[in-house]
Formats: sequence, structure tokens, C-alpha cells
Amino acid sequence: MKSSNNPNLNRVIVDFKKLTPEILALVVEKYPYGYDDNDIIRFRNVKDELVKCIEIITEDTKYLVKISAKLERVMEQYDEDDYESYQDNDPTAVQDPFDTDEDIKE
Repeated sequence: MKSSNNPNLNRVIVDFKKLTPEILALVVEKYPYGYDDNDIIRFRNVKDELVKCIEIITEDTKYLVKISAKLERVMEQYDEDDYESYQDNDPTAVQDPFDTDEDIKE
């Protein structure tokens, strides 16, 4: 992986709706036991909302993956076999873990 200070990296912010099996696998690989406060990057977006992300760096891209209850749940339940029949870049492959839990909201 390249240094996070490399100015030539593509920079991509990923929220849960655009999370792909490939990015999810990278997140789980980097944070197999979850992430802690030291791993979180915080910034304000153009709407002045606080955004919290974790960073994943590949050879050509720096991903800032937005933290959410949904992300934490799919990380906990992650099994790469669940994504075998999907393309690595398919954002519809990662399903909302709360679809059946009406009481839990993000």
C-alpha cells in the first residue's frame, strides 16, 4: 500500500449505500477486531455536518468509509462466502443489515 500522503491517490468517500464487497473486504482485513477512536477521521462536510470515517488505502485510492451502525453490523457478520456470486464492485451486494429489524435505526 502507498503512503496516505501520496497526492496522486484518488480520493473517494464511501457511505453504506455505495459499499462494495471489495471495499468491505478491505475494511474487515484492516480492522478485523473493529476500529477504535484513534482510527476515526473526523471532518465537517459542506453542510457543516460532522462526518466520521475510517481510512482504507489501496495502491491507487484512498477510501474514507463513513462510519455507521450498518457498517459495524456488516463488519461483525462478514463472511466472504456471502459475496462469491457478486462482482467486487457491486454496491447492491452489501445488504442493509437492519432491513428486518424495524426498531433499530441509524
